[in-house]
Amino acid sequence: MKQQHVPVNAKPEGEGQYRLTAAVLSIILQGLGQIYNGQWIKGIALLALEGVGLAYLIPRLSHALWGIRTLGEQTQRFVKVNGSTVLQKGDHSIFLLLDGLIVLLVFFVFLLIYVLNVRDAYLTGKWREEGKQPRTAGASLRNAMDTQFPFLFLSIPALGVLFFTIMPILFTITLAFTNYSAPDHIPPAKLVDWVGFGTFSDLIQLKSWSRTFIGVLGWTIVWAVMATVTTYFGGVLVALLIEQRGIRFKKMWRTIFILPYAIPQIISLLLMRNLFNGQFGPINTYMRAFGLEGLPWLTDPFWAKVTVIIVNMWIGIPVSMVLILGVLTAIPRDLYEAAEVDGASSFQQFYIITLPFILFATGPVLIMQFAGNFNNFNVIYLLTNGNPLRGDYQYAGSTDLLVTWLYKLTLDNNKFNMASAVGIIIFLIIASFSIWNFRRSKSFKEEDMIQ
Repeated sequence: MKQQHVPVNAKPEGEGQYRLTAAVLSIILQGLGQIYNGQWIKGIALLALEGVGLAYLIPRLSHALWGIRTLGEQTQRFVKVNGSTVLQKGDHSIFLLLDGLIVLLVFFVFLLIYVLNVRDAYLTGKWREEGKQPRTAGASLRNAMDTQFPFLFLSIPALGVLFFTIMPILFTITLAFTNYSAPDHIPPAKLVDWVGFGTFSDLIQLKSWSRTFIGVLGWTIVWAVMATVTTYFGGVLVALLIEQRGIRFKKMWRTIFILPYAIPQIISLLLMRNLFNGQFGPINTYMRAFGLEGLPWLTDPFWAKVTVIIVNMWIGIPVSMVLILGVLTAIPRDLYEAAEVDGASSFQQFYIITLPFILFATGPVLIMQFAGNFNNFNVIYLLTNGNPLRGDYQYAGSTDLLVTWLYKLTLDNNKFNMASAVGIIIFLIIASFSIWNFRRSKSFKEEDMIQ
């Protein structure tokens, strides 16, 4: 009789069903797979968590989907009841949209926990097939504290980021695809409707809006480039001068040049606004005392732009100076001594040794400074408020950046949909520029090679 060969690692019949059974039970009801695997405390906790989630979602989910889809159907109005006029509440489109987004994010978290529950039941069933005992509640807790502690610790702030950062961003993005703006679509008196890409189309095609958008975008790019270049290389120049051989009292010079940064920015900007005032400002007063005609620092479009760049240098150069000073102290002196032996001039030493070291160490910071200047709200708003005004612009002045124009559209003129569209464009520009330049920087490439 022929003897049947039995594999050494063969499992008893039905043993391979643990993982499948546990996963199916967890799909049917969260926590059942854990109970099947003998993890009673974990299973009951997951069941309770599912109960809380369903108690929140069942009465709200359908209404949330309806609210996001329709943005309301009934406006607020006055009706007559028994001879008297009564205010009848209607649907508030923005509240419906916001509530809907919150409910959908809660539903997303609920689904994520549900998937993790199925995965946990499946893996525990797999351990049972391998002859291992499922972890007890105490062992699971100790394992979580030992190996999964970073994930557990980060889950709480991750939830905060989800509901207090990502949710407002999603809300802002959705507003760009509605007609939420004054005077015709401000709830609760009026409803808000979805318009698709109509807002972006108006921003580009309507002459009044496109002229403003192109003008403000052009100045924003010029401002970001000039503000970044002047403050960065101004800081390089000041740092090099302080670190020159033979310069005495280096600590005193560092302290003097860091003072503009140590003073709160709002105080410096408001002080500068008074100094450059065309009527009673000290700068024009001194100029007239010497027989010179005062300049319209803040009232002429050209001089207002020059003024904000100069003031930004006063505030931004100290930051770059401190950064560059730290880099200069890290450059080995042997390189300069070798260059001197080879007969290199001071400029050649700077170009071959100093500048590459500085750019390598501060390249990512330079990109971040450009992004920060692109959205530099404080300098523009506190110094000029975006003025002087331009008659051919929609709610914008000659020195307005995209971010200050967005602020005016939102708080001063209730053009929320247009402001949201501008915000999306700002994000796309900054994100594209930053990612592209970060990936091209030498510091990023070297770190990628090390990993």
